[in-house]
Amino acid sequence: MQTARVKLTGRQPDTLDKICSEIKDMSEKLGVSVSGPIPMPTKKLRVPVMKTPCGDGMHRGGGGGNWETWELRVHKRILDIGASDRVLRQITRIRIPRDVNIEIELTD
Repeated sequence: MQTARVKLTGRQPDTLDKICSEIKDMSEKLGVSVSGPIPMPTKKLRVPVMKTPCGDGMHRGGGGGNWETWELRVHKRILDIGASDRVLRQITRIRIPRDVNIEIELTD
């Protein structure tokens, strides 16, 4: 039987967990096997920026403490679901927020 691997990525882990629980509950009601959600490692994107608005900063003397670090964290979850037409149709009807990406991949 084919399985569908559902990959969810987003910035808010609470939103991802909520969507994963919806998918899991729906597939269990329809009698399809589910494994997951499996949390994948969080990707951290860091950008160092100057604090001063002019961009010069304080380049004198040793410290150089005018830098801030902005960080964007990308969380990922994976679900493996037994692929049936009814389940996949229901998954595509779930309301998913704009900042959450979903990928569905069919495997054997």
